[in-house]
Amino acid sequence: MEFNSELYFITDSTPYELDEFLWRVEDALKGGVTLMQLREKNRTTKEYIELSQAVHEICRKYNVPLIIDDRVDVMLAVDCEGVHLGAEDMPLEMARRLIGPDKILGATAKKVDVAKAAYEAGADYLGVGAIYPTTTKVKTIITSTETLDAICQAVPIPVNAIGGLNASNMDVLKGIDIAGVCAVSAIMKAESPRNAAESMKKKFREIKG
Repeated sequence: MEFNSELYFITDSTPYELDEFLWRVEDALKGGVTLMQLREKNRTTKEYIELSQAVHEICRKYNVPLIIDDRVDVMLAVDCEGVHLGAEDMPLEMARRLIGPDKILGATAKKVDVAKAAYEAGADYLGVGAIYPTTTKVKTIITSTETLDAICQAVPIPVNAIGGLNASNMDVLKGIDIAGVCAVSAIMKAESPRNAAESMKKKFREIKG
């Protein structure tokens, strides 16, 4: 499946009631988000499926693929466009067999050897970071821009930078051949997710030249 990861929005529903969360999702899509990931760490399978269905419906209105974090079963149940897996999730080769060749398979990589292995295992794109400390994870492991650059040169699939990025601090990525940037708090917690998304997308295009 073709996709554009130029502005990859990763959700965090934790602080919000359902209606506000869904409003923020849609507002971000109005701002130009090109790929969305639903990330839920503390919901039951039933709750995750129900929320995925609601978010998927909104994403379809804007023709933006929805990636489910961690859970291949939830992705398949809702027939979302893809799944993103970390080092402690299902092995990528197994996930690829289950989801088939036409769904999007994303992976997290912090080192060049991990990135190469993920590509060889069938990943369609990589998320690399954290570039800056983040508030969405208790323990943040910083990835240098040098490592990010090396990963971009080591694999032929899109690489996205993630971790504490916003429109004001993305200049460190200039000159690195990334496909896009990921954002959680910079969009999710913004007063206007739409404006935040527009600003990040504009800045990314500036640094890409």
